[in-house]
Amino acid sequence: MRKLTALILILLLCGCAATAVVSVPEPPVQEELPPVEVLPSQEVISYTVGMSVWTDEALTEDSTQLATYTFVLPELRAVREDGTVIVEPQNDAEEQALSAIAAFNEKFGKWARAEEFHEIVSWAEEQYASMTAEGIEWFAPYALELDCTVYQTDHIISVSGIYYSYTGGAHPNTWRLGWNYDLETGEFMDLEMLGEGTELNEAVAAEIIRQAQIPLEDGLVRVEMYWEDYEEIVANWSSYAVTFGETGMDVVFSAYELAPYAAGPQEFHLPYDYLKPHLSEQGKLLLGLEEN
Repeated sequence: MRKLTALILILLLCGCAATAVVSVPEPPVQEELPPVEVLPSQEVISYTVGMSVWTDEALTEDSTQLATYTFVLPELRAVREDGTVIVEPQNDAEEQALSAIAAFNEKFGKWARAEEFHEIVSWAEEQYASMTAEGIEWFAPYALELDCTVYQTDHIISVSGIYYSYTGGAHPNTWRLGWNYDLETGEFMDLEMLGEGTELNEAVAAEIIRQAQIPLEDGLVRVEMYWEDYEEIVANWSSYAVTFGETGMDVVFSAYELAPYAAGPQEFHLPYDYLKPHLSEQGKLLLGLEEN
């Protein structure tokens, strides 16, 4: 009897286990995410520099040329990827580009206006009248000339200028000029920032003095013609005509700045290989010499 009762209990237990229901949770409902907005890529803006010629003259009543000026000046433009010149900005980037262009062109626009030419004409008229009264032939008009050349990278525009002025006297005067423009900031560069935190100023001055001490082919040593305080002048090299080109930096002192007129301009070329160890990281970037 006890065995039968135990058997019945076992069967009942097995039956209950067989009918047990396991609850399986349903997967959560996935919320539909909004589509990702794909923004259009920023259109590339490039800068191009063209050269414009500005010229004028003043004549006497009998068509004698009293004075003339001819300026060859750079003019900066911004161009879209499709080649169209940006005149009216379509976005913030184009508006910034036009601001950079305006700052650059204004610098050379002052030369284009040639405001000093009216004064030159007045001097020429006085001189012409004086020479005519004395029976002296008017042999040459007064003249102003500026001829610019440009070197451009992705970051800077370097403009080299030769300015010529003749207003009577024994000889004309010529000055060497240089401008360097940072396209990213829209400002003309302070050359000291190229070596911020480095000894660039001292390194450039030392190299200029070293080159000036090298005898020329005729045996002449340039430094022997320089003013007594030439080292102080050279130490301030960034205040003179400094420009950049394919192979390096050029520093030019015009006549009278470092030596007498007869010595002419004093030109020094410093290769990028020499400059690179003395440049700041920003300086290397601007000149396209950043580390790869």
